[in-house]
Amino acid sequence: MKYVTPILFFALLGCKSIHPIHTQNVEDAITKNALQLLEDKRFHSVSIAVLKDGTSTIKHFGELTIGKGNKPNDSTLYELASVTKTFTGYIAAKAVLDQKIHLEDDIRIYLDESYPNLAFKGEPIKIKHLITHTSGFPNFPIKSENKKAFLEGLKLINIETKPGEVYSYSNTAPELTAYILEKVYQKSFEELVIEFVLKPNTMNQTKFTLNEHDRTRLVKGYNDKNEVMPNFNRRLWGGISGLHSTTTDLVKYMKLQLDKSNPIVNESHTKLYKEGSDFWEGYHWYIIEKDNELLYRHHGGIYGMQNWFVIYPEQNIGISILTNTSFHETGEILEKVVDQLYDDINGN
Repeated sequence: MKYVTPILFFALLGCKSIHPIHTQNVEDAITKNALQLLEDKRFHSVSIAVLKDGTSTIKHFGELTIGKGNKPNDSTLYELASVTKTFTGYIAAKAVLDQKIHLEDDIRIYLDESYPNLAFKGEPIKIKHLITHTSGFPNFPIKSENKKAFLEGLKLINIETKPGEVYSYSNTAPELTAYILEKVYQKSFEELVIEFVLKPNTMNQTKFTLNEHDRTRLVKGYNDKNEVMPNFNRRLWGGISGLHSTTTDLVKYMKLQLDKSNPIVNESHTKLYKEGSDFWEGYHWYIIEKDNELLYRHHGGIYGMQNWFVIYPEQNIGISILTNTSFHETGEILEKVVDQLYDDINGN
C-alpha cells in the first residue's frame, strides 16, 4: 500500500503529538509551582522531578548559594534525610519475603543481650512495630555517639504504651531495624542498600559515603535566617537518614516504586497499621487512600534542606521536590506545593 488513509494518517499524527503536549503540560506545572514557592524569600532554590507514565521531567530553579546565582542541576547532590527510611523499609520487606525476619518476631531474638525493658507488661515489641512507629521507642536514640552506645542506650528505654497501639514517630526504631537487617544478612546496612536497591536500579549517584568530588556537588543548605547549616554526620547504621541523591536517581527510585510486578515493592506498600480513617503506615511509607485516590509518601527534613517524595500508583505518577532550606514550616509548605503540582498535572 503506497498511501495512508486520512483516518489512519490523523490517528498517527495524534499519537505523535501526545508526548510533547503531555511533557509541556508537566513542565508548565512545575515552573508555575516552583516560581510561586520562590516568591517566599526564605527559599533559595528548588529542584522538582516528575515521572508520569514513564516519562520524566526535571527542572531546577533559584540559587544554591545566596547571591551566587548558581542554579542546581541534575548532578546536584541533596541529602534525603528521612526519605532514607523508605530504603530501610524496602530492605525490611525483602527480608520478610526472604524469611530472614518475620513481622511478628519479638525484636529481642535479634539482640545479643536480654533487654527485659523492651516490652510492656509482658507484651513484646515486634518487627512490625519498629517499621510503623508503634514500638513505644523515643523519637531520638538515648545514646547516638556510636553504634555501641546506641545499643547501651536501648537498656535505658522505658516502654509506656502497649506496642502496636499508639503511633509515635521514632528515629530510634529504624536504626534498630537497620542493625537487625545487618545481622540477618551478615552484611553492612550500606552494602544491603547498594546490593538490593541501588545497583539493580542503576542509581549510581545515590550513596551514603561521599568521595571528595561528591562533596563538591553536595548542597549546603540554610535555615530561615539565611545561616548556612551543617550537613548530617552519620554515626549509626543509616536506617533513619544519611543517603544522598540526585533528581535523576530519584526518578529511577520512582520507577522502582511504581513497578507493580516487583514483589518487594508490593510488600513494602502493605498497610500494616491504621492510623486514621484514610491513613496507614506501611514499611516506612505513609499510605493515604481517600476520594478514590491512593498515594505513598514520605517527607525528609535535615538541618539545611527538605524534600517530599510521593508516589501515586494508580495514576502512574511520582513527584519529588527538594529545596536547600529548612525551618519549622518547610514541610507543610512543600506538601502544599506537591498537592497543587499533582492537581495541575492532572488538570484538576
